[in-house]
Amino acid sequence: MAVSSYKLPQVTALFWVLKIAATTLGETGGDLIAQTLGLGYAAASILFISIFVVSLLAQLRARQFHPALYWTVIAATSTAGTTMSDLINRGPGSDTDTTGGLGYGVGALLLITGLVIVFAIWKLTRETFDVANITTLRGEVLYWAAILLSNTLGTSLGDYLADSSGLGYWGSAALIAAIMTIILIAHYLTNVSAVLLFWAAFILTRPLGATVGDLLSKPLDKGGLALGTWGTSAALLAILVIGIAFGYRKTGPTATEEDPDADLRELALD
Repeated sequence: MAVSSYKLPQVTALFWVLKIAATTLGETGGDLIAQTLGLGYAAASILFISIFVVSLLAQLRARQFHPALYWTVIAATSTAGTTMSDLINRGPGSDTDTTGGLGYGVGALLLITGLVIVFAIWKLTRETFDVANITTLRGEVLYWAAILLSNTLGTSLGDYLADSSGLGYWGSAALIAAIMTIILIAHYLTNVSAVLLFWAAFILTRPLGATVGDLLSKPLDKGGLALGTWGTSAALLAILVIGIAFGYRKTGPTATEEDPDADLRELALD
């Protein structure tokens, strides 16, 4: 039976809205489990990595693109990235300072090294970096490995900018948004590789989500809007669900679905 091997979403405005919502949900959801509920970064990381592995296996086994499944894996990488970053930087408990961990500098260096290694392996395999053309299992595995590491690194960068750079939540979010705006302008007005610009923007959505998530959920005396991790996570989850549903409705039957008449046409041609 004819089935498309296209398993990743088209890069549209809706894609970026859902990506930012998912990364922001990853920040507030990770903090909800690790800090608000007191599970700690180590235990929360085990929980979210387990969810990531299960959802990723389902994604890898899928024969076509399923929006709900894809965005579940994205959200899982974001929540796992949040708690893993905090585990590295702050230690296994639920403290918000870095005295029990490696700190932002060492943590970021380790994660940057890991991300560079993944992209180097990706380059050596000769698999495409263009997400519109990733159709092999090996390419998809490398794609998800890069996403998991970039989300973890992005959490560290967002936390550093918000907590240690002096910019605060508002300043950090504005800085990252400005950089992403420059990338958008470069996409339309320059000849810089679209693939390179995509990955730069994709990686930056994570620190943007981290700072916006903290901005929304942290108390007023810490520079946040005091919406809390429960309320913020619920609102972001609702946005994500509505966006996914809209994507299904807008797409409708596409080439990514099985064509029940394809085999009959092939037999007729034979």
